[in-house]
Amino acid sequence: MSFSSIEKLIRDVPDFPIPGIVFKDITPILQDPAAFQQVIDGLAAALAPLDPNVVVGIESRGFIFGAPLALQLKLSYVPVRKVGKLPAATIRETYDLEYGTNAVEIHEDAIRPGDRVVVVDDLLATGGTASATGRLIQRLGGETTGFGFVIELGFLNGRRALNGCPVSSLIRID
Repeated sequence: MSFSSIEKLIRDVPDFPIPGIVFKDITPILQDPAAFQQVIDGLAAALAPLDPNVVVGIESRGFIFGAPLALQLKLSYVPVRKVGKLPAATIRETYDLEYGTNAVEIHEDAIRPGDRVVVVDDLLATGGTASATGRLIQRLGGETTGFGFVIELGFLNGRRALNGCPVSSLIRID
């Protein structure tokens, strides 16, 4: 499956969220139902063979792709959110960004021991957010069987932060 037409829809936004960062805006993909469906189909094809029973979506754009992917694969869906956004008891992991630090949380009861989890987000940059999410899953007794991204910024080597876990990216920018 070629994603060159999808790649053409990605809009670069310079100096967002801070000067020097070129933000990869996926909203044009969402405005094109055929492109959006192609992304979900591509992620499903890449991640279904990993035999997951849970899809985790990372806030916020991971929600956009993770929830419909979970529905398509008929799997449960779990959000990983920024600090203070989940209503029940949570656990937290901190991580480094290419432009600072942050933290993510998951409900304490979201993952059961033995769950096989795939993690979805729109973009793999340095791998900090995805790695922190993997640690949350592990702390709850789950196994991260793979990561799926719409875009991977290969020049930032984010795969290294994911400890050899399978990574599927539909579009790789080197």
